[in-house]
Amino acid sequence: MSDFESLWPGGPVFRQAAHFRLGTDTVLLADFVKAEGRRHGIDLGCASGALMLLLLARAPRLRMTGIELAAEAAERARENMAANGLEGRSEIITGDLRAHRALFAAGSFDLVAVNPPYYPAGSGLVSADPERAAARGELTCTLADICEAASFLCRTGGSVCLVHKPERLSELFCALTAAGIEPKRLRLVCPRPAAAPSLVLVEGRRGGHPGLVIEPPLLLRDDDGADSAELRRILHT
Repeated sequence: MSDFESLWPGGPVFRQAAHFRLGTDTVLLADFVKAEGRRHGIDLGCASGALMLLLLARAPRLRMTGIELAAEAAERARENMAANGLEGRSEIITGDLRAHRALFAAGSFDLVAVNPPYYPAGSGLVSADPERAAARGELTCTLADICEAASFLCRTGGSVCLVHKPERLSELFCALTAAGIEPKRLRLVCPRPAAAPSLVLVEGRRGGHPGLVIEPPLLLRDDDGADSAELRRILHT
């Protein structure tokens, strides 16, 4: 296991896939998700399984399923689950989340988590690596596809948690509500005090009533540029 690294001292071990690098956004999403008390979650587009590992480490009674289109990343996710002794609490499916109706029964999960592609197809620079391009842009699934899958897979009253870019917040809220998922919790992620947000963390409830709680911003750095106390807690540093 020499090529595995600990996510933090004494924490889960993890090995990256060649095309999918672990980013801070995944770690922030894992911290935002209220996993305690949930029984069965799914990560839509799980890549190498980092989000699953983080959630499983926090919630001992949680079981997680991951679905990943890229076969190499899905295999790496299986290896990461096995390296942490989590085969009994996890399952990795190589498949297309757009085929969710053929893969799962409706309402199979009480938690859906996803770090989706941030940019519409055709916008910005596109990587020459097709798998990296699909991770960054909506080449293999759109925001509407993700919300439709989440709505089908999540039981009524279950949670759907996402991280996204602030410039698409209105579109994200519209896609969620159109799919029957009511936005219930919002947290802005800001690089430093007085800076505009760089990410948004959103929790929706399948079949929920209107009513949004806006939490205090998550500040990544203090005025002096040092990591904030909250970021250090999240990163276990």
